[in-house]
Amino acid sequence: REKNIRNRQKLEGQLTENKLVKTELDLLEEGATVYKLIGPVLFKQDLTEAKQNVEKRIDYIIAEINRLEQTIADAGTKQENQKQTVMRLQNAVTQRFRTK
Repeated sequence: REKNIRNRQKLEGQLTENKLVKTELDLLEEGATVYKLIGPVLFKQDLTEAKQNVEKRIDYIIAEINRLEQTIADAGTKQENQKQTVMRLQNAVTQRFRTK
């Protein structure tokens, strides 16, 4: 569960970063020169293509955050169910020892 929470926090950071990039790209005028860093090399990229790529990344990150939130919620429910099962078993054992 903690791993999922850490992953969610990482994705939140990536989402914030990508939203900032989108904001910056939206400020550019049509036809502005945009470069994409791939490894150690900067490649020229079309502004429209850059905007689409960032938007797709944002959509993907949001979907991953939603998936992780569901996983975290499911883990919490499972943990609560197991906790209740353990409590019932403890109560049953306690009752048995009291009656003897």
